[in-house]
Amino acid sequence: MKYELYLASASPRRRELLDMLGFSYTLLLPSVDESSEEKDPAMLVRELSARKACAAFMMLPEEKRKNALVLGSDTVVYAGGEILGKPKDAADAARMLSALEGTTHEVLSGISFVTAEGVFSDNDRTVVHFGEMSPEEIDAYVATAEPMDKAGAYAVQGICSLWIDGIEGCHFNVIGLPIRKMYTLLRKMGIEPIKLMESAGSV
Repeated sequence: MKYELYLASASPRRRELLDMLGFSYTLLLPSVDESSEEKDPAMLVRELSARKACAAFMMLPEEKRKNALVLGSDTVVYAGGEILGKPKDAADAARMLSALEGTTHEVLSGISFVTAEGVFSDNDRTVVHFGEMSPEEIDAYVATAEPMDKAGAYAVQGICSLWIDGIEGCHFNVIGLPIRKMYTLLRKMGIEPIKLMESAGSV
């Protein structure tokens, strides 16, 4: 079967990664309630990625769903027993960075594919060693606005790379799309990613 790939995400980082891999896809931006009672960060990112992908799948006309492959993803930072999503404002971003600087924490991303056959999910976990930041550095970084739409209030591939001491695991997972997990999940679904790159969008 030839699938048509859809991305249920407004994240420019995820779009850049799919572009880098050569996928052709269509953006779908569903309105999704991201509140949850889930306390386990791995289960939370799976739940939210699936919720986004399912909502996007249901936006499609019924005749499109047969060949649709909808990708949803969600990323959180887990530090000191607290799940950190995107900051609400500059003060919240500064609070998050103050909690993360000089520590080691985890970044978890969940991915879900939705097809006419069902929902398929997985997640990845990366350890990030964060260098020390002074209060002045935190304020200066927050003033760049880079933290404002990022889980944990930082972008590992951006200005904040100045304070990253090291990463254990998938670098792309920290950006928001665990590429290797995506590859293995597609294979488990019986979809060959290389062929998908060649045929995506050509239903």
